[in-house]
Amino acid sequence: MKAIARLREHAGRKFWLGGLLLCLLFAAGQVHLDERLLYSLRTALNESSWEHRSLWLPEYRVRIDAQPVATVKDNLSGLTWDERRGHLWAVVNSPSELLAIDREGGFIARYPLQGFEDVEAVTYLGDDLLLVAEERRQALVMMPVPQQAGRLRRADYPSLTLALHADENSGFEGVGYDRAGNRLFVVKEHSPRKLYEIRGLRAALAGDMRLEIIDRQAWIEDKDMASDLASVHFDERTGHLVLLSDEARMLLELDGNGEMVSFRSLWSGFAGLEDSVPQGEGLTLDARGDLYLVSEPNLLYAFERR
Repeated sequence: MKAIARLREHAGRKFWLGGLLLCLLFAAGQVHLDERLLYSLRTALNESSWEHRSLWLPEYRVRIDAQPVATVKDNLSGLTWDERRGHLWAVVNSPSELLAIDREGGFIARYPLQGFEDVEAVTYLGDDLLLVAEERRQALVMMPVPQQAGRLRRADYPSLTLALHADENSGFEGVGYDRAGNRLFVVKEHSPRKLYEIRGLRAALAGDMRLEIIDRQAWIEDKDMASDLASVHFDERTGHLVLLSDEARMLLELDGNGEMVSFRSLWSGFAGLEDSVPQGEGLTLDARGDLYLVSEPNLLYAFERR
């Protein structure tokens, strides 16, 4: 059945490609085309040049579809992969918790976050370090990977508050880290949606305040079909960013210059999904390129390229 669904989606994409080509050849400028269809056309035309040097999201198919994460009832948020331990780290924003879960959504460990507020995102920095983001405070907190059970106290760890926008519940929504370049990417969900690149973060948290914040608005201002930004991941193998839009139910892949390479719809019927992803909150990729996504209230999805 999965093979039939994939063939149906592929055939549909070819049908739309042919139709769009006719529109462009014979009625260019006279017919309004949906932006998503235009991106589909652009993606299809660029497939041969990008497919083998990118993530190429159109080839990702769901492996785990809406699996409830064990022991979590609500407010599941950010997600990151820890290759040293071979499992995922996730955060719950209320009550604030750090969770270790396996690739299938199975429970490994829970660490209450004392003194933290509205935790929305987490990313693994390498060197046994995690970074979590608090949305309302617009703060970044760096902590060592916990070695034993118990509460993790915010006061015990270095933090950096950037306050790039007014105090509101639309601050930092997702974080992704480039270890080779020592760059942190941060997304703000909406009002307005923003993408920042922060350089020198680890040094700043250690006391060296030569911090550089780059507004990457130019990378997203023409991606209007992604009306919000819920999460971001930096892929070390390709040097590309993956952005998650909850409202558009979509994943977007950008190259190192902010140009869109590919996208993946998260609607029912696409990528083998039985139902549309209800409220995407966080994403990450593991070392072999499998993509994991969490959705409120407590769902895990896993996709693999086929």
